[in-house]
Amino acid sequence: MEGSLYERLGGVEAITAVARAFDERAGKDDRINQKFARTNLDRLTKEFVDQLCQDSGGPCTYTGLSMTESHTNMGVTNGEFDAFMEDLVAVLEDFKVGKAEQDELLNLLRPMRGDIVEVDSSQVGTPLPSAFAPAPPL
Repeated sequence: MEGSLYERLGGVEAITAVARAFDERAGKDDRINQKFARTNLDRLTKEFVDQLCQDSGGPCTYTGLSMTESHTNMGVTNGEFDAFMEDLVAVLEDFKVGKAEQDELLNLLRPMRGDIVEVDSSQVGTPLPSAFAPAPPL
């Protein structure tokens, strides 16, 4: 395993392709798609790419809201967080990302659970609470 995770993932173009494929998959997944009902998808994709790029050692800078700020009042459950991660793994497998790289990337994202999950439940497909205020479009 030579090079940064960013390099092993294929750089910003590959990360962007994964983020777009993930957005498409998540939009069709009834376990989590209600949580994206009022989200600006262009902003979500850009912020997801920047975060994955930065966290994997790439040249991008994530300038979005903190995970706590962006998920406040979303009512994300543990089950929905797990479904999100399952969808991400499926997309990484579709892109033939190696197991070592998948594990390294997931280990960067798993600690965010505490900042994202607000409801200690295995339930999925819960509606987006009316109190949720999405970030404005870019």
